[in-house]
Amino acid sequence: MTAMSIGKAWEEAVAFVARERSLLFPVALLFVALPGLILQEMTPPELATWRMDKGAMPDIPASFMLSTLIGVIIIWFGSLALFALALRPGISVGEALRLSFSRLPVLLGTALVVIGVLLAIAIVGMMVVVAFSMVAKPIAAALVMLLLAGGGAVMLFASVRLLLLNPVVIDGNEGVMASLRHSWALTRGHFWRLFGFLLVLTLLSAIVGSAAQVIFGLVGRLVAGAEGARLVGGVAAAVVSTVVQVYMLVMIARLYRQAEAD
Repeated sequence: MTAMSIGKAWEEAVAFVARERSLLFPVALLFVALPGLILQEMTPPELATWRMDKGAMPDIPASFMLSTLIGVIIIWFGSLALFALALRPGISVGEALRLSFSRLPVLLGTALVVIGVLLAIAIVGMMVVVAFSMVAKPIAAALVMLLLAGGGAVMLFASVRLLLLNPVVIDGNEGVMASLRHSWALTRGHFWRLFGFLLVLTLLSAIVGSAAQVIFGLVGRLVAGAEGARLVGGVAAAVVSTVVQVYMLVMIARLYRQAEAD
């Protein structure tokens, strides 16, 4: 097994984005940035300012939950289209969108399977906690903390091992379970390299997005006050973060090609 080359993937991504930016960025802005920005504007203020240390989560309107679900599906649809553009040279935007639409049910199916597995693990863990709480509450409290830490670790591990799931789904014609097995197999032996890649890109996206929000927010405040600062800053952060995401998705597509050739 040869090691994945993050550097090679970066070089190929830079060249590809420079060549195909007129196709990639409109799709990313329309199907990734815009839905995210709309959801941000729709988020209830009490939910946006809530933190776990403030107690119980405020009531979330059913309309917001439905809108969030639709927004996530649209973003996944846009991501699949971007992977189609990155993996199939010469494909048009229309062809990429049609291919994304046809493969979206498979991606949704994989999400349901993963969520179901994680929920099953959580339910079993909570049953253990309840059983211990009947015997010794301090032990049960310690188990809750271990479960929270363990749950986060499991989700992180699964997200890295399934990092190539989207390109697997859009590049092939496999079903739900076959796509999950395929993507899991492709990342075997590459966990730490992919984890480092995700960590760096996530931090970079957060840093440049926050910087854009602050800088453009100041401009918006000068023009239209506090509300202008919030809106302009949010738009700038969404656009900049989307640019980073485009490079990240193209890099993931190149890493997928490396794994397939291994």
